[in-house]
Amino acid sequence: MKADELVAVSTSLGGDFKSIEPHLLRLEKHLTLRTYLAGYTLSDIDAKIWVAIKSNRVAVSFVRKGSYANLHRWFTYIEQTHPEIQTEVKAADSARKAKVQAASRAGASYNLALQEVEKGVVTRFLPEPSGYLHIGHAKAALLSDYFAHQAYDGKLRLRLDDTNPSKEKGEYQDAIIEDLALMGIKPDVVTYTSDYFDHLYETCLTLIKGGHAYADDTDVETMREERGKGIESKRRNRTVEENLAIFEEMKNGTEEGLKNCIRAKISVDNPNKALRDPVIYRCNPNDPHHRTGTKWKMYPTYDLACPVVDSLEGVTHALRSTEYTDRNPLFQWFLDTLKLRQVYMWDFARMNFIRTFLSKRKLAKLVDTGRVWGWDDPRMPTIRGIRRRGMTIPALREFILKQGPSRNVVSMDWASFWATNKKEIDPVAPRHTAILKKDHARVAIMGDEAPAEPRLEDKPLHPKNADIGTKKVAFSKELIIDQDDARSFKDGEEITLMQWGNAVVCAVASGDPITSLTCELHLKGDVRSTEKKVTWLSTQGQKLIDAELWDFDYLLTKDKLEEEDDLEQFLNPTTATMEEAFCDEGVAKLKKDDIIQLERKGYYRVDKGYEEGSERKVVLFCIPTGKNK
Repeated sequence: MKADELVAVSTSLGGDFKSIEPHLLRLEKHLTLRTYLAGYTLSDIDAKIWVAIKSNRVAVSFVRKGSYANLHRWFTYIEQTHPEIQTEVKAADSARKAKVQAASRAGASYNLALQEVEKGVVTRFLPEPSGYLHIGHAKAALLSDYFAHQAYDGKLRLRLDDTNPSKEKGEYQDAIIEDLALMGIKPDVVTYTSDYFDHLYETCLTLIKGGHAYADDTDVETMREERGKGIESKRRNRTVEENLAIFEEMKNGTEEGLKNCIRAKISVDNPNKALRDPVIYRCNPNDPHHRTGTKWKMYPTYDLACPVVDSLEGVTHALRSTEYTDRNPLFQWFLDTLKLRQVYMWDFARMNFIRTFLSKRKLAKLVDTGRVWGWDDPRMPTIRGIRRRGMTIPALREFILKQGPSRNVVSMDWASFWATNKKEIDPVAPRHTAILKKDHARVAIMGDEAPAEPRLEDKPLHPKNADIGTKKVAFSKELIIDQDDARSFKDGEEITLMQWGNAVVCAVASGDPITSLTCELHLKGDVRSTEKKVTWLSTQGQKLIDAELWDFDYLLTKDKLEEEDDLEQFLNPTTATMEEAFCDEGVAKLKKDDIIQLERKGYYRVDKGYEEGSERKVVLFCIPTGKNK
């Protein structure tokens, strides 16, 4: 090979075995009667190609086997006589190990000892496009992404498991891809189980012809009862010819075909009920598939499609939640029976939160009945919902990766989830002021230090972070304060007006609510000596901005919803409250998704900016901090 050809090879050794094999063969032929690839000493191209092979677990594993004698001789010679070029590879390997150790120190063990990682790591995220991604899906996605892209220099595949047209929509499919992008997850490949419908059809034919599957027209209730009691189906011993004929009827959606399903012929009474002749193909002639239309009248089930397509696509390690543990032997049965490439399984505990349910069917019911505003409602445990509530992506990733791939199932309180978010937003959230409109009290400022005319001053947006910038604060003789503060004052009491100074309460109007009071400024007073630090807004010198302050509660009144519980009985009747408020003029500049802190009220996400829509008002959603709800 010429020099430019060797350079091209050096940049082409990072893929899977199929893509790099031709290049390895060329190197094998080139190294016949050669010690080095170029010249008689170690050259730059020798170093580049050696590092490229060493950095690719698939390539180095193959070379070490010695199938290509010349390439094996060259690789081993360079390794033994030129240790200096291994520095780059060792640094990369040390960095990978450091990432794993850092993740483990953060609160979870990532030392899983995944099998045969030297041959390469390909993980997959396999959501069904029948709803929006929720917090449980986020864990599966982030862990698969972590092991593919951080722990190992591997690949992450996203495969939309679209085998049930009754539940699936293109809307959900698009939303899943968007939500993964929002979480910073970039799959290397995006595919669909429907891409493989032809292959899965042929696979099912193979199972039937081999006596490993049969057609069954037993009704659903009877089949469920027989499987539960370990009773053999009356159709289990149909001939191969009968089963093939019925499978064809199913494909055509005929009356006879619609009565049947195809079941894997594994066991009648295995203690693991997942192995009791599970259904692997069923008819659905009525609902067009959102990608394949009406081409198919029958569809494979997850149990068949998952192992077959995982193996076909080159997935090496499939991570899924412990609810699938009983199905792992079934997954392996398909690999063994069909003589497919091995895919290794790892089960992790799904995330459960108190007073929350993650069933897409139940969540869809809330959406369909108008109990919530939609799948992105801030009360929903969907990725869009918790983001709309104010969860930041860095905090979401940190929290989930801290949980790690443990198999221990626990129900977590949302408090720790939102506490992680607070650490993310507190150092950067600009500070603003809001006064509730309901029963707000007017304050007249008196004394020699009271401003003769309204004035504006620049004040920091954040007390500890000058980089956040400044805001204009209006000062005048006329202020408004919250009713709760006004009720707490006593005549003669010294208070602190935040970002201004101290004042002495001179006169509080009688009545309930309190409508007005008078204060005399005492700016020389020690702000550390006062018990009450009060937020306020000047009614002069600025335009007060109308705002809606929303807060939300749990959807459920019960910590853990059991399978037999009636959802309606445990739905919280009041889950959203709203108070109208005045805000400082700077709030008008905020845009949707900005996060701020309203002094003494909490953190808020902007759901609608002042300039958005015909109504001139800001809509703010309260963000939990872990101290409440």
